[in-house]
Amino acid sequence: MKGKLLILGLLLAILSLIPLEAAGQEVYVAKISGIIDPFVARYVRQAIESASEGGAICLIIELDTPGGTDTAMRDIVQNIMNSPVPVVVYVSPQGARAASAGLFIAMAAHITAMAPGTNIGAAHPVGIGEPITGTLETKVTQDAAAYIRAIAQERGRNAEWAEQAVRESASITAQEALEKKVIDLIAPDLQELLRLIDGKKVKVGGREVTLATAGAPLRRLTMSWTDNLLHSLVNPDVAYILLSLGIMGIIAEFYNPGTFIPGMTGIICLILAFVALGSLPVNWGGIALIILAIILFLLDIKVTGFALSVGGAISFVLGSLMLFSPWPTASPAMPSVRVSWWLVAIMTAAFLGFFLFAASAVWRAQRRKALTGLDVVIGARGWATSDLNPLGTVLVKSEEWTAEAVEPPILKGEVIEVVGREGMRLKVKKAQQSSPSR
Repeated sequence: MKGKLLILGLLLAILSLIPLEAAGQEVYVAKISGIIDPFVARYVRQAIESASEGGAICLIIELDTPGGTDTAMRDIVQNIMNSPVPVVVYVSPQGARAASAGLFIAMAAHITAMAPGTNIGAAHPVGIGEPITGTLETKVTQDAAAYIRAIAQERGRNAEWAEQAVRESASITAQEALEKKVIDLIAPDLQELLRLIDGKKVKVGGREVTLATAGAPLRRLTMSWTDNLLHSLVNPDVAYILLSLGIMGIIAEFYNPGTFIPGMTGIICLILAFVALGSLPVNWGGIALIILAIILFLLDIKVTGFALSVGGAISFVLGSLMLFSPWPTASPAMPSVRVSWWLVAIMTAAFLGFFLFAASAVWRAQRRKALTGLDVVIGARGWATSDLNPLGTVLVKSEEWTAEAVEPPILKGEVIEVVGREGMRLKVKKAQQSSPSR
C-alpha cells in the first residue's frame, strides 16, 4: 500500500512540472482586415473572451489596416491591454500595413510581430478633406501623442519613435521597426511566428506567463456573418453605391407606383447605406449637394430642356467628392477616406441616363393627346337610335348619348360620326354607310 502511494506521489510531482500551456491547449487566431470600425471592435472583444473561456495559450491577431474610427480603436486597445490572455499582434501578410489606428493596436499587444515587406506608423492627426491648423491641431496631436506614449511605455517599446509617428507621420518597415525596438520580432508566416514566440515570457494581469506555442494547434475565430456583412459595408465606395441605388430605387417607385420592387430595394439600400455612413466621416454638405442634384433632375422632367440636368450633374459630382470630407475634424486613427473617381464618373452617368429616360417618357406622355373621359368618343361611329332634327339620341361604343345633328335631319338607324361635344351632348354628322365599332 505504501509503495502504491509512493508511485502516485511521484506521478503527481512529475505532472506538476509540465507547463499548463502544454496540456492540449490551442492558439486562437483572429484576423482584422480593412477599416477599424465598431464591428471589428466587437469581433476583437469576442475573440478575447473566447480565448479566455477556452483556456487558449494566446490570441494572435493578424492585422492589415489603413486605420479606422477613434472610438473603435480605443475600444480595441483597452480590450487588449486588459486581456486575461496574452495577445500577439502580427502585421501580415507581406504587403500589409498597420497605419493610423493599426499602430495603436499593434503597440498595445503583449508581443508585436511583422511579416517581411510590411510597414507600420503614419498616425499624425489629419483633417479629412482639408488640413487642420492652430489650437485644434495642437490639442488633438498632444492627446494622441500622450496616448501612444503611455501604451509604448506600458509595453516597454520605443515611446520616442511612437510619439514621432503621431507628431510627424513617421512610417517604417518591418526591419526598421525591429531595429528601433518598436516590435519584438519578424516572422515570414504563422508557423514561424509560433516557433519564435515559444518560451517568451509576458505579463498578463499582474502575473508572468510563459508561452508554449511550438507545435500548438491553431483555432481560427471568424467574425459572425452579420458583423462581417456590416463590416464589408464600411467602405466609402460601397456606401456610395448603396446610397445612389437607394435614391434611384425610391424615385423609380415614385414614377411607377404599385410594383413595390424598386421602392423596397431602394429602402433596403438606403438603410444599409446609413449603417455604413454611421461608421465613416460623413460631410452632410456633400449629402445636401446630392439631394439638390436629385431635386434638379426631378424639376428638369417637368421643364423641357437640359439646363437643370446639367446643374444636377455638377451638383451630384461635387456632392460625391465631398461626401467623405467633413468639416475640419482630426483623428490619429482615421485614414484618408474618399470615393473613387472612376465610381463617381460611373454613378453620375447612371443618374443622368436614369433621369433622361424618365424625362423622355414624361415628355412623350405630355405630347400624346389624352384620350380619356368624354373625348374618347370623338371620331367614333355609331347609330342614331331616334330621329335627330336636330336633337335626338345615338348609340356610340355601346352607350346611349344625347346628340345634336350638325346637318339635320338624321333618321333613326342611320350611321353617324361624332365630330365634337358640348358638355354631355355629342355633336354628330351623318357618316357614309359602314359598320361602326360598338
